[in-house]
Amino acid sequence: MNVLMIAPGYPGEMPYFCRGLTRHGGKVYGLSDVPENDLPPMARQHLSGYLRVPNLTDEDAVVRAVASGVGEHRIERVVCLWEPGVVLAARLREALGAPGMGVGRARTFRNKDLMKQKVTAAGIRTARHASATTIPQVREAARAIGYPVIVKPIAGAGSMDTVRADNEEELERALAQVKNYDEVNVEEFIEGEEFTYDTICIDGRVVYENVCYYRPNPLIARGTEWISPQTIALRDLSSVEVKAGVALGHEVLKALEFGTGFTHMEWFYTAKGEAIFGEIAARPPGAHTVDLMNFVGDVDLFDGYGEADLKGTFSVSTERKYNVSNIFKRAQGKGRIRRIEGLESIMARFGEHIVHIDLLPVGAERRNWIQTLVSDGYVCVRHPDLQACFDISDAVGTDLQLYAS
Repeated sequence: MNVLMIAPGYPGEMPYFCRGLTRHGGKVYGLSDVPENDLPPMARQHLSGYLRVPNLTDEDAVVRAVASGVGEHRIERVVCLWEPGVVLAARLREALGAPGMGVGRARTFRNKDLMKQKVTAAGIRTARHASATTIPQVREAARAIGYPVIVKPIAGAGSMDTVRADNEEELERALAQVKNYDEVNVEEFIEGEEFTYDTICIDGRVVYENVCYYRPNPLIARGTEWISPQTIALRDLSSVEVKAGVALGHEVLKALEFGTGFTHMEWFYTAKGEAIFGEIAARPPGAHTVDLMNFVGDVDLFDGYGEADLKGTFSVSTERKYNVSNIFKRAQGKGRIRRIEGLESIMARFGEHIVHIDLLPVGAERRNWIQTLVSDGYVCVRHPDLQACFDISDAVGTDLQLYAS
C-alpha cells in the first residue's frame, strides 16, 4: 500500500509512526521541506521515497508538487500526525482521491471555534466561546462571556500562548501575548481538573482509549517556571470522573464524525461533577504521551496505529497495568546546564519504578521552557498504585534539580 506521510521526521515520535506503517505493509513516501539527510535515521530507514518541497505551509504549491510528483502512482493513504499539517493532508487526499478525512471535517479539528460550534450543536457541554480577529472583538467577546476568560490561538496546539484574564486590565496584557495571531478564540474559564482523552479509532469505533491527568493545571504549569509539570496516564478508567470524560469523548467523536486514526482531546471535571469539553485534535498527543501510553500496558501503539490505519484491525493489548507519569524538569538559572543534583538519590530510592530518563546533558544550552513542555528533559515513572505514582512523581519534582549558568 502506497502511503504519503507528511513530516515523517518531526515531531520526534514521527519516525516511530513511520516504522509502524511499514511494519503493516505500507510503502511510505515522505513529504516535508527539510533535506532528506536531515531526517532522523529511523525515518530514512523506513521511507520508500521522499519529496522535498520549499515550504509545507504553502498548501497550494504543495498540492501541485505532490500531484505532479506521484505521476501514475496511486497513493492509497495520506497520513499526517502533526497538528499544522492536518488540513494539508485532507487537501492532498481530495486531490489524489485517497480515502480518509476531507477538508471540511479537518478544519473543524483545527479551528477551535468551528469545533466548538459543532460540539455545542450536538448538545455537548463546552465552554462559552467566540472567535475574534480584532482587538475590539476580543474585548467585546470577553464582556459578553464574562470574566474570567481564556484567550488562545484559533488553530493552536496544546496550551501554547493560552492566557487567562480575570478582568479588563489582565485582558490588555493577554492581548500583547497573542497579538501575532490573525484570529483567537475567547472562551469561558472552566474551574476544574484537566484531563485528556486519547484514542485510536477505526471507522468511528474506538479500539484503544487512554486518559491522562495534568498535575497541576496546564495554565498554572505553563506560567510558573519552578514547577515540574506532570502528565499522568491513569491505570484505572472506571472512576466516576474518568468515566464521565470517556463518555464525553465518545459523544464528541460522534459529533465530529471522526473516522480512523489517533485523536487527542482535553476536558475538564468540575467540583459539581460535570465533564466539560475543552478541545480535540486529529492527531496523537505530544510531549512523549504516546510513550506513556505504551508503558501503561507494555505495548507499542506506534505499531498499533499503523495496523489500524492500513489494515482496519487492532491486535494490541488494551490491558492497563500501571499508572505512568512524565515529570518535566526546568533548570534553575539561564545559559548552559552546569550540574544535575539528586539523580543518584532518586534512582537509589525509586529505580525499579523509573522506566526512562531523558535530561539535557551537562554543557547543553537550556531550552525555552515557555515554548516547550518538555523543557530541559523529563523522567518517566510508573507504579500500579496511583498514590505511589503521585508520591514518586512529586519526589522527582522536588529532589531532582538541574542548574544552569
